Amino acid sequence: MKASFTLSNFLESNTANRFFLMAGPCAIENDETPFLIAEKVSKICKDYQIPYIFKGSYRKANRSRLDSFTGIGDEKALKILRNIGNTFDIPVVTDIHAVEEASLAAEYVDVLQIPAFLCRQTDLLIAAAKTGKIVNIKKGQFLSGDAMRFAVDKVKQSGNEQVLLTERGNMYGYQDLVVDFRNIQSMKQLEVPVIMDITHSLQQPNQATGVTGGKPELIGLIARAAIAVGADGLFIETHPNPAEAKSDGANMLQLDKLEPLIEQLVKIREALK
Repeated sequence: MKASFTLSNFLESNTANRFFLMAGPCAIENDETPFLIAEKVSKICKDYQIPYIFKGSYRKANRSRLDSFTGIGDEKALKILRNIGNTFDIPVVTDIHAVEEASLAAEYVDVLQIPAFLCRQTDLLIAAAKTGKIVNIKKGQFLSGDAMRFAVDKVKQSGNEQVLLTERGNMYGYQDLVVDFRNIQSMKQLEVPVIMDITHSLQQPNQATGVTGGKPELIGLIARAAIAVGADGLFIETHPNPAEAKSDGANMLQLDKLEPLIEQLVKIREALK
């Protein structure tokens, strides 16, 4: 069983003063793949002295089409997340979409993530805060970094100081996202750790097929820029074979490309020191 997890002890584990990583598959899609990813990424992070949180959605609620993959069953997926945390002695994060999900997911994971579309849902933020878990709030594609102060306030005023914010781009048209790196600095002024969601910021949503597209060839560019402007953490969805992933494969990083990217990013952060 892993040790008790708090935001302060997680941040203090960054003894090399680099950045932390949230990474994993978009969704828990079977029994085997999440463990394979967790094992690989855990080793990379240990080798490069990077604190690591495993990411996996136990349920995908925001889907374009009715026949899109949503999950393998809530309890089954949540148990896999808990087992990954215990097996590799790492914290885990998953999304929640409704008030009743907060207490359910909190029994299995260390961090509750609020999806970008839901970042203004007051009842959801309060429910997440009251679990006592760390709350990672993704910035809405329709908001500025400054506007996220109100989401932070909702969590803190509900008695929970453990807040993370995640930048994931802004939508200026119907089918693309643009990253304004000023948002990272704006959110850091709110005195909470700020994460750059590399892969979701490269999505191309609202495609005519109902399947989201992406630009994974730009993952390195967005990651390098995020480190250069001072992001505290990075969020990367990764999969051994993105083409076979059941959710968001079009913008994922292929798993065997993660280590070369991390090596490059560590060098950039070291140079900036």
